[in-house]
Amino acid sequence: MPDQRFDVVVIGGGIVGLATALQFGRAFPRLRLLLVEKEDGVARHQSGHNSGVIHSGIYYKPGSLKAKLCVEGAAAMTAFCREHGIAVEICGKLIVATTEEELPRLKSLLERGQANGIAGLKLLSREQAREIEPHCGGVGWLQVPGTGITDYPAVCEKYAALITAQGGTVSTGTRVTGIARSSGDIVLETTRGSFAAKYGINCGGLHSDRLSGMAGEKTEVKIVPFRGEYYDLVKEREYLVRNLIYPVPDLRFPFLGVHFTRRVHGGIDAGPNAVLALKREGYRRTDFNLQDVASTLAYSGFWNMARKYWRSGAGEVYRSLHKPAMVRAMQALLPEITAADVVADGSGVRATAVSRDGSLVDDFQFACSNNMLHVWNVVSPAATASLPIGREIVRMAREGFGL
Repeated sequence: MPDQRFDVVVIGGGIVGLATALQFGRAFPRLRLLLVEKEDGVARHQSGHNSGVIHSGIYYKPGSLKAKLCVEGAAAMTAFCREHGIAVEICGKLIVATTEEELPRLKSLLERGQANGIAGLKLLSREQAREIEPHCGGVGWLQVPGTGITDYPAVCEKYAALITAQGGTVSTGTRVTGIARSSGDIVLETTRGSFAAKYGINCGGLHSDRLSGMAGEKTEVKIVPFRGEYYDLVKEREYLVRNLIYPVPDLRFPFLGVHFTRRVHGGIDAGPNAVLALKREGYRRTDFNLQDVASTLAYSGFWNMARKYWRSGAGEVYRSLHKPAMVRAMQALLPEITAADVVADGSGVRATAVSRDGSLVDDFQFACSNNMLHVWNVVSPAATASLPIGREIVRMAREGFGL
């Protein structure tokens, strides 16, 4: 018999799981709600290992869920931080074309951003760009004034506090070991006992596909982990970057490329790259998990992806292992930077959803069946868009579960 019963259980204490639980509590204040997180606190993985950017929504395909929710989420996140006294700043950023060949893509980004309803976008001359970022290189510049920076771990802590204040339960140190069904309920077996609930929401991030498998769901994708490694500018050279400097991305990939980001509490990040992680929560090059590696290598979608993008992948690995190569990538945006100006810092691991044909899933992806809703692909800009994503998950659950 289950130790406790609830109406809704959310699996995962990252920013999406927390926002979902928060929005459930707001929409259905009488429901008994439980959020379980395997770590000893919230935001221990993707939500606590990112650059803290409030994205504008300029990169995403017009009409996509990503574009819609990111634009809404940027305004909602800024308002939330201001309401709750969390550090936030709307500092803007420059997107920089470093070659003549990138100029058409820069213009396309402007058009995409305008189609997504982003205000204030402007192509700049060299002189105008240098007024904003005096040390920036490049041949073309797009100003995105609405981009901001914040402290997402602090946002997650506030989400958790609000969930509790609404009457929900946040149980950390609670790893899900099995998912079963009994008398129409979902039963979670965990390291802290068993819990029954009428409905379940899988926001497991790096382990979302495995949780789906536990529940008997045949996943359309598999999570392949990619580690992004950051450098920090040394204190004496932080003046080289005022706010945010980004490259023109290759929109075939979910990764933006090496860029510079000012942190809301101080310091400048340089990076990240994107290399295959040998452990789903492997933040160091030496981290290795046999099950995770075997899962990746046994998946046909991984090999299909590798055949498509092996050149790009090889370049990322080379820059990871060879600091001068990483610095050369930085110099495309910031010509004055040298190897002595940056020191290796932390890293993050991105839960990249890969289809069987090897394509990288571009938009947010969800599936609802058997009283469970599975959240498979909510990576960047998921932190920015977390509040409307949570609201959207509640809407889908309302329709799918008949709440």
